[in-house]
Amino acid sequence: MALDKNQIAQRIAQEVKDGYYVNLGIGIPTLVANYVRTDISVEFQSENGVLGMGPFPFEGEEDADIINAGKQTITTLPGASFFDSAFSFGMIRAQKVDLTILGAMEVSENGDIANWKIPGKMVKGMGGAMDLVASAENIIVAMMHVNKAGESKILKKCTLPLTGVGCVKKVVTELAVLEVTPKGFKLLERAPGVSVEDIIKATEADLIVEGDIPEMSI
Repeated sequence: MALDKNQIAQRIAQEVKDGYYVNLGIGIPTLVANYVRTDISVEFQSENGVLGMGPFPFEGEEDADIINAGKQTITTLPGASFFDSAFSFGMIRAQKVDLTILGAMEVSENGDIANWKIPGKMVKGMGGAMDLVASAENIIVAMMHVNKAGESKILKKCTLPLTGVGCVKKVVTELAVLEVTPKGFKLLERAPGVSVEDIIKATEADLIVEGDIPEMSI
């Protein structure tokens, strides 16, 4: 059974370690804050100038003045701080962020990412993605494995304009957890009920499959 977006976020939340400063990109990554373990201390940073984001607010408790980079209303945790975008990107460029979680339209087998523009379509702009991928040491991508036409987004080579080159370390999709290695994508885990054959069929890039592939624990 393929995962939904919340389950992808749940799996990525397992990658968040105690003491991490984490930047959450727009889309599926914003859901990760909802699923981080309560026994660890994590600081979520938003590029529009927030440090100390919490989970999304319950309906009726939203504050329109407190938003993330995707203009969604958020909560803040005790000790949270607000600052301008220049200060925020100073943190990012100075590599103060331990983990960056981004969405993507395509990822290639050597870790290239395309996540900001589809030629011929209106886009809001590249946002802070260029700075994030240029500065981050640890990038995990949250994305769907295939597009609406059923075509793979896990590719040998990206077809869309690149955001960053050779920067992605791991990809979590509705089907699998993949690690980017010097030899290409390595299959680490599969979604519950999804076979290795299903994942290979949905992947344009070659996959390294070693031994029995365990199911994800959600």
